[in-house]
Amino acid sequence: MRVIGVIPAYNEESRIKDVIQACLQYVDGLVVIDDGSKSRLLEDSKNSNVTVLRHEINRGQGAALRTGTKAAIKLGADVIIHLDADGQHDPADIPVMLKPILENQADVVLGSRFMGIDPTGMPLVRRWLLKAGRWFNALALGVPRSLTDPQSGLRALTSSAAQQINFRQDRKAHASEILRCVTRSGLRWVEVPIHVKYTADTLRKGNRTTDALTIVWQLFIGLFTK
Repeated sequence: MRVIGVIPAYNEESRIKDVIQACLQYVDGLVVIDDGSKSRLLEDSKNSNVTVLRHEINRGQGAALRTGTKAAIKLGADVIIHLDADGQHDPADIPVMLKPILENQADVVLGSRFMGIDPTGMPLVRRWLLKAGRWFNALALGVPRSLTDPQSGLRALTSSAAQQINFRQDRKAHASEILRCVTRSGLRWVEVPIHVKYTADTLRKGNRTTDALTIVWQLFIGLFTK
């Protein structure tokens, strides 16, 4: 079974090479999407297991995931792993993410920061926002309330499932839209606990209260313009 990781990256010069090196221990290949970074990422990459694609302008993480997922399918992926480029995700969790798919128990596996493993360094405000996100996803999008982490960026999906998940959101609202597509499509899904580490640097560029409001607005616009 061929496993390919998809990593959207925007201005991650200081971290991306370490993330790639760590991920390649667990996957057969990687697709990295430079989403309009100020300095072109990985221009000198000669690793045959790493495909680098570029957006000339910053189109957003959702758009980069679409580009990378399509490329992974063309490269013959049986399973696709979505990961963040900032080093918050632990690549050692990839085998845990793959297990339900390999055992034919799920089509989509979602990493959760709230299933018994305390996310290192997560601010209290962010915990509250994520809890509010659970309610919003349930009430507005019909996502089951049992889902514990609606904004997780670490997910695994079969190639077949990926082709059934037609999400349109280009930016941070893509995570909620993916969940809506998964639950409405009848795909089998499961959450598994993952390790996430927050640092002062990643928190500075992470979700703020204004980002949460933007996500809600983008989702409502998407619902009424579909």
